Amino acid sequence: MKWIYPLLAITIAVPAAFGAEPQAPAFGGEQARDAYVTQLLDKMTLDEKIGQLRLISVGPDNPKPAIREMIRHGQVGAIFNTVTRQDIRAMQDQVMQLSRLKIPLFFAYDVVHGQRTIFPIPLGLAASWDIDAVKTVGRISAYEAADDGLNMTWAPMVDVSHEPRWGRMSEGFGEDTLLSAMMGRAMVESMQGKSPADRYSLMTSVKHFALYGAVEGGREYNSVDMSPQRMFGEYMPPYKAALDAGSGGVMVALNSINGVPATANAWLLKDILRDQWKFKGITISDHGAIKELIKHGVAADPRDAVRIALKSGIDMSMSDQYYSQYLPELVKSGAVTMDEINDATRHVLNVKYAMGLFRDPYSHLGPAGSDPADTNAENRLHRRQAREVADKTMVLLKNRLDVLPLKKQETIALVGPLADSQRDIMGSWSAAGVAGQSVTLLQGMRNALQGQGTLLYAKGANITDNPLVQKFLNSYQPSVTVDRQSPQQLRDQAVAIARKADVIVAAVGESQGMAHEASSRSDIRIPEAQRRLLDALKATGKPLVIVLMNGRPLDISQQAEQADAILETWFSGTEGGNAIADILFGDKNPSGKLPVTFPRSVGQLPLYYNHLPTGRPYDYLHPDKYTSHYYDAINGPLYPFGYGLSYTRFTLSPVTLSASHFSQGGELQASVTVTNTGKRQGATVVQMYLNDPVASISRPVEELKGFRRIDLNAGESQKVTFRVNEDDLKFLDPQMKYVAEPGVFNLMIGLDSVRTQKTQFTYQ
Repeated sequence: MKWIYPLLAITIAVPAAFGAEPQAPAFGGEQARDAYVTQLLDKMTLDEKIGQLRLISVGPDNPKPAIREMIRHGQVGAIFNTVTRQDIRAMQDQVMQLSRLKIPLFFAYDVVHGQRTIFPIPLGLAASWDIDAVKTVGRISAYEAADDGLNMTWAPMVDVSHEPRWGRMSEGFGEDTLLSAMMGRAMVESMQGKSPADRYSLMTSVKHFALYGAVEGGREYNSVDMSPQRMFGEYMPPYKAALDAGSGGVMVALNSINGVPATANAWLLKDILRDQWKFKGITISDHGAIKELIKHGVAADPRDAVRIALKSGIDMSMSDQYYSQYLPELVKSGAVTMDEINDATRHVLNVKYAMGLFRDPYSHLGPAGSDPADTNAENRLHRRQAREVADKTMVLLKNRLDVLPLKKQETIALVGPLADSQRDIMGSWSAAGVAGQSVTLLQGMRNALQGQGTLLYAKGANITDNPLVQKFLNSYQPSVTVDRQSPQQLRDQAVAIARKADVIVAAVGESQGMAHEASSRSDIRIPEAQRRLLDALKATGKPLVIVLMNGRPLDISQQAEQADAILETWFSGTEGGNAIADILFGDKNPSGKLPVTFPRSVGQLPLYYNHLPTGRPYDYLHPDKYTSHYYDAINGPLYPFGYGLSYTRFTLSPVTLSASHFSQGGELQASVTVTNTGKRQGATVVQMYLNDPVASISRPVEELKGFRRIDLNAGESQKVTFRVNEDDLKFLDPQMKYVAEPGVFNLMIGLDSVRTQKTQFTYQ
């Protein structure tokens, strides 16, 4: 199956800000590699080549004895879901001792935001707007994963998404193209290091290619229908940035794109990825995706699904038997050619060469006697860095009358089902993290108080009282603990301690399983059991601080009215409880900014800051019936993209430009002076947006084009300067040409996407 998009016969350029200048590829010594791999291919039988295309998951469907037998016969190319050196070493030993050609396996896992030390979820990392912090996460994640013997991770996920209903928003970097691209590139560079063959480096496999974050209705595994301008202007650049940074792998998405499943999409995997973007690495299907082509309606049967996937550009089949079952006959019949088999096998062998496995199959394992006696030993964790990164991800959404920071001499009532959950604070895709090693908010607050004041605790509610949701959350593995006391009893216990306290801290939101793969939600409010708890706590009249734990933007309109303060903490990882306490007690000043828009209700979705204009825009100062708005609700977001408060105050000067205009090949500089007008040190993120008000195609009302995180002492000022050049103005026109059109441009600089200082310049 070949999908040709006539409009895209040209090469699509990508702005320099997204890393368009390709770096040296991760695969060093290409001539030597090609010669080595060619010689190896000449020695391999068809069955051995097909074996290299199989990625096997260790689990109930593939117990270890069965995998050992497959390894003996050269029927496995790679393994995932094995994360201890002892198991990995045993499987590699089987290859080297029992298989004919002794082609090493590579071992992979979902190391998304940490391996043993769990950092904040990627959506939280994006809230730091701190590239160095993300690089710290990538370096430590790779170190710990490689120290476990792993060679590859299914990360980073760079799917831009405007859909909070989608559970996997927690895995990505939010709604913005530039922010996602820069975060994804930083993760690839830090994980792979100078070479994925290095002892403590890890090859990345960027995912999910492509457009998975745009599934209709935010419903997992759903379809995507999108114009080419939007596809390449908003959604594709983060993948390109990750690949330009050297990512050796690409995991292919489960969704269809304009009617063609990504797994069957030769235009996507060959024309764009291989021919235009010059990708040299490996493409891997998502879990079971090849057999799903039948249900997608593009393959008649398993044989047909294998033919389509292989010919479309899927090198490696994840977790199904289809390649081994059907490729031999497909080759014999001529439906699949040996050249196509060789091409896919070469890609697999190339990445193994890049991983250094042909030089040393045990390169990430070390000597046989070096395996840790205790895989989960405390000294294998990087707690200090986890806490420092988590501190930067917290977003202060509300702080009425400066109720925060808390005073350590007070009596504090801590309530909520997430206050003492070691599993939930780690978030989804927590790799080999051990829940028992994570610090809950309850423990973190106890650590911070160190005997000062009084801390009272009550659970107050279950995550949810809906038995169907409880069953769903525990269907794959135990995920939520249900207290068998009645909801009223739980609330009464919480209210009783709240009445004794000076202030209430309520840890509420989602369990990690509610913001995960296959966890799309039609209602993105805090579950009813927790809302009733908050109602009861509010009725006490005590100051109410809400600590949110969640993996998506939530509809917290009601809670925004109830609470005196709201702190967004996402799922903050192994050291989450200590980091949240750092912020609550003022030992650290909150500095995070939202990487996603918070809606007022699910009925507004999708809601995102860089939307297109309309011919009848709504003006809340001068409402008009015949404009684009909802008549039954307040329009606009609850909290806009880029928003976040501090315990200090920052002011911005008007924007000054180095010139009022520039032309092709030139640039100008836009500057503001930021002043900390408060009484304590703090960090903030200065953000620059552009708008092209008159163009050949409607352009977004604003687009993020640069940001700078700065740290200022009380009373200190700093001049922040952004460069603006032709690439910042370019877009895909109706003919799919990448152009910068002459005209007047609006430039905005602010501390979020709404409250900005504005000016104009001319490009001619």
